[in-house]
Parts: sequence; C-alpha cells; structure tokens
Amino acid sequence: MKGLAASGNTSAGAPLQSVQQSTSVGVISKVLLILEALQNSSAGLSLKSICDTTKINKSTAHRFLRHLEREGYVLRSDLRAYLIGPRLAQMSACASRSATLQAAARPILLDLWRSTQETVNLGIMDHGTVLYVDVMESTHEFRLVSRIGTRRSLHVTALGKVLTVFDHASEYERTLGGIVFQRATPKTISNMIQLNAELGKVRRQGFAVDNEEALLGCRCISAPILNNEKIAIGALSVSGPVTRVTPSRVPVLAREVKAAAQAVSVGMGFSHRGQACKILGSY
Repeated sequence: MKGLAASGNTSAGAPLQSVQQSTSVGVISKVLLILEALQNSSAGLSLKSICDTTKINKSTAHRFLRHLEREGYVLRSDLRAYLIGPRLAQMSACASRSATLQAAARPILLDLWRSTQETVNLGIMDHGTVLYVDVMESTHEFRLVSRIGTRRSLHVTALGKVLTVFDHASEYERTLGGIVFQRATPKTISNMIQLNAELGKVRRQGFAVDNEEALLGCRCISAPILNNEKIAIGALSVSGPVTRVTPSRVPVLAREVKAAAQAVSVGMGFSHRGQACKILGSY
C-alpha cells in the first residue's frame, strides 16, 4: 500500500501543488483586500463593514483579522472597530516616498527620454523648493541637465509651477508666501502678480512652461503626477535648448509629458484615469 501511495503521488503531485499555490494566493489576496479597506478608513471598520466592503464571508474575515491583530498589523478600538496597527504603520513609514515614486516613474521616464530625445526630470516639492530626484540626460552634445539632488525655487521652474498649483489647497497660500523672488535670468517671474497670472494659466492648461526663466537658452515643459485626491505627489518635465524645444514644439511635448505623468500616477496605484484627463485638460 505504501508503494502504491508513493507511486500515486508522482502523478498527482503537480495538480496538488497547483491547488495549494492557488489556495495560498487566494488567502493573500483576501488579506490584502482587508488591509486596503482599513487603510481607506481613518475611523476604522467593524467586522460587518469589512465583509461588506471586501465581499469576504464573516468567519473567514474574522479568522484573518484575529491573526493580523495578534501580529500587530491591525488593532481594535474600544468601539470594536478594526484599524491599521502599529506594525503595519511602521512599515509604511519606512518606505521612502521619493524612492517609490522614482521606481514607478523610471520605465516611463525612459520611454519619454527615448521619444523626445531631450533631458527628462522627475521632481518633488520638498521644504518649499523643487528637489530633483531623477534625471535622464539627453544624448545631444548640446544639452541641459540638472543633477539629482539639485534644488531650485518654485517660481523659476516648470516643475515648481505645477507642484505649487496642484498642491493641497490648504498649503497653497503658505507656499506662495514662502517664495523669495530672486531673478535667475532677466525672464524670471519677479513678483506675485506675475506669478498668480502664470499659475492660473498652468491650472487651466494642466502643464507649465519655463521660458528661459531658470537658465537662458533653456525651455522646459512639466506636468503633475496626481494622486486620487488630485494632489501632485511629484512632477515630470522635459528640458532642452530653445533651438530644439521651440514654441511650435511645446504643444507636442506637453501632450507627451502629460501622458507620461498620468502613466506614472497609474503606476503608483492611483486610478483616476478619467479624472486626470479632465484635470489636465486636452488639446
């Protein structure tokens, strides 16, 4: 009988392993659904609400939640609502936002770099300045490059303009109040009246242009990477000499940059595809 059992295992082993793997994937998927539901509720959710949201049956959800609670990934409030626990919160806090954004943006930056043949940049707002977190240099002999880690004032760059316009509404006035109008070139915006007019234009068209405002001879086009709340978590830009990035080429590049920024947003897990198109406008 042992021999027969062993012989039977050789033919049935693969299907059995496949079933076990499928079951494991199903368990992981359900746990992730529960954690996503809790992540989206700051006040916590009852067991019934979790089941209604995830469509997981009550006994299964309860079993998963008890295990997650023991491990510190979720906790229960006095009102018996489940919340994201300290262990998961610590894991989330350890993840670098800029590193995650850079990883999601890299392949899209590469596509944009190939299609435009110009330098492409990825920037975030950091302490009231633009921080360049990734740069892919043009292969042209005459090219314009900002180094990773470079910081620039918000009002002189296309990146800074879109990051300002699509920031949290509660932060907008404070951000503007922190801008010091130092001229980088004769074309740099030099006062709040000019800046407000420019930012209004950026909001309407969904992209920004730096017309030799940061560096003479350089033109740059940028679009925001938006989350589900339509807040910029970063921005992409294409920059090059004005001899190649001509005014007639700006609309074409703007379409490419906006599409790339939207693709990064989707790659980050945000699903406002239709909303982003509306926000960023169209030609």
